[in-house]
Amino acid sequence: MDSNATLPMWSQHLMEYRRARGWVEADLARELKKLRPDLPAVKSLAHMIRSDWETGKHKPGPRYRMLLSTALGVDEANLFSDGPLTSAEDDEASCPSPSVESPLPLALTQPLPSAPPPVGPVAPELVVYFLEQLPGHYRADMFLGPRHLIPTVATQAQLIDSLIRSADGPVRRGLLGAGVAYSALLGWLHQDAGDFAQSARWRDISLDMAHRSADPQLISYALTNKAMLAIDVSDGRAVVDYAEAALADEGRLCPKVRVLGLVHQAHGYAFLRERDRVDAALDRAAGLVPQVDDEHPWGNSCRRTREYIDVQRATAYGRLGAHREAVDLWDRILGSAPESARRDNGVFWTRQATALAALPEPERVVEIAAATTAVASDTGSARLRRELVALNGKASSWAKTPAGRELSEIIATIT
Repeated sequence: MDSNATLPMWSQHLMEYRRARGWVEADLARELKKLRPDLPAVKSLAHMIRSDWETGKHKPGPRYRMLLSTALGVDEANLFSDGPLTSAEDDEASCPSPSVESPLPLALTQPLPSAPPPVGPVAPELVVYFLEQLPGHYRADMFLGPRHLIPTVATQAQLIDSLIRSADGPVRRGLLGAGVAYSALLGWLHQDAGDFAQSARWRDISLDMAHRSADPQLISYALTNKAMLAIDVSDGRAVVDYAEAALADEGRLCPKVRVLGLVHQAHGYAFLRERDRVDAALDRAAGLVPQVDDEHPWGNSCRRTREYIDVQRATAYGRLGAHREAVDLWDRILGSAPESARRDNGVFWTRQATALAALPEPERVVEIAAATTAVASDTGSARLRRELVALNGKASSWAKTPAGRELSEIIATIT
């Protein structure tokens, strides 16, 4: 007789999704701890998984359900459903191991089906619920990358859309605000995964919802997200146009939204080789960063990123070709060698290496590339992989040296 037959379906789901990844309880516990460092010790979490959750003794609370679904790459409703479990083979195909590079499942690149709108009034507490989830998603993205986070965020975006169609008055406007943030996050996740078509689709959805909300902060924020995508396709004029549109109603905007508009404007000018305008926009943004004190849960990179304006300036200087100045800034921000495996820092180091390659300083370039290729593989960040691959072009003048050959071998591991 199957010993699992008497277990609740959700506990069977949890066990099978864990096993499909080849994880023991401690492995899953470590993933939870990465998402929320303030959780109990790994040993305690592993005991909870083994003795409380997978035995069906206690069902995880809302916070743990969200974290488990994120760690396992499964949407929360499916993981804790009472329906039958798909086979472990199917699960493994849709939930790749974090240490193995794999493409996004096809289903994640298709438009989400519309869920039927709920019956009855929509509780205003749901707006708070969705907005409270955002900081956790942003933190998870920095460590996990897009591949593991898209399913969870997409499911919540679909639910928000269905609730908007039923909600009235202030609740609908609040849900539209949440919808802007979730759509913008999905636009970013698909952009980081290298799927620009889906990124553009979600950026458009975000801007549409922002206009429906009639909130100038959200409209400006959605426009800066359009500028962000234009940066990755090196369309400097489009970046400037979107940034200027975002700042068109600047007198009504909070400092954070103005900072975002000015930073994107600076990157647009960098593509156009307008150094004076780059510095002017970033200088204005630097003066506004200390004034950022709003409670919006979205667009908080200027709060999360250490030396935020200097990071933007170093990136812009690299695009301008001012490599020595870029290196001086990166050295002050990051130091001379990588210290963290976080995805964002991997991108910053690679930009530092790009400027170093042009000087050139081959040994430092090789050191940084060796440390960041693993981050690209673990997170599935196409943006990081693309910047690493571009290093070979910057190193063309020393490609035939021992350091150049070593760099080529390192880059070959992710291509």
